[in-house]
Amino acid sequence: MSKAVDFESVVTVSAAKQIAESIRAAIMDGRLKVDQRLPTEEELALRFKVSRPTVREALKRLAAQHLIRSRRGPSGGNFVASPAPEEAAQSLANATTLMVAVGDISLDDMATARLELQIVCCRLAMEHRKDDHLDAMRRELEQQRDALLTDEEFCASDVRFHRKLVDACGNALLRFLMHSVVEALQPVSNMIIFRVRDRRAIVEFHKQILDALQCRDAEAGARALTDLAAYTRERYREALERRIERADGT
Repeated sequence: MSKAVDFESVVTVSAAKQIAESIRAAIMDGRLKVDQRLPTEEELALRFKVSRPTVREALKRLAAQHLIRSRRGPSGGNFVASPAPEEAAQSLANATTLMVAVGDISLDDMATARLELQIVCCRLAMEHRKDDHLDAMRRELEQQRDALLTDEEFCASDVRFHRKLVDACGNALLRFLMHSVVEALQPVSNMIIFRVRDRRAIVEFHKQILDALQCRDAEAGARALTDLAAYTRERYREALERRIERADGT
């Protein structure tokens, strides 16, 4: 490495964790750059005054967080990794799904957040959408009209439809955040309400969204998304009431 990096000092408790956090901080604040090689295990052990196995454990933690990557050979070593948006989004989606499952985030709260963010995406998509976005959403709409489609296939198409809407907004941060929300909420929501929803109603809402994008009518798109969210909330409440009735009847 061309320039020595000053890491934060560590205490004796959980040294591997603290070393990993110190290196992570150096990556996050830019003292370590993408593709920059880290000091060797021996050099890190000397700097942190710990054993090489402790350093090795710290590096494993960083690799598990996709912050570093290893390369073998004479020019090999451990290098700062470039973020993989898909992996990061999936990790966030998994965490969100877990928080919904344990009740830390209610489906109603998540549906509200999703609606507001999707309306922002929809407004931006009116300006930035391209024909390939519309074509992809149109293909999903046609697939959703197939009465022979299984519930799992309909759910997957539903996710892809909304993912394309978000892609069309042209904003990388919104895409990252919304993909995480869509991936986490849509399958859970569909799993709960699929017995009480009317696929034809969902398809009609999707058609209204697509028509609005085609005409670049932001207000119509926002109305369609709001109506879809209201319909989903009603079906969710209906599904919960049925669950309660079945539980009382046992």
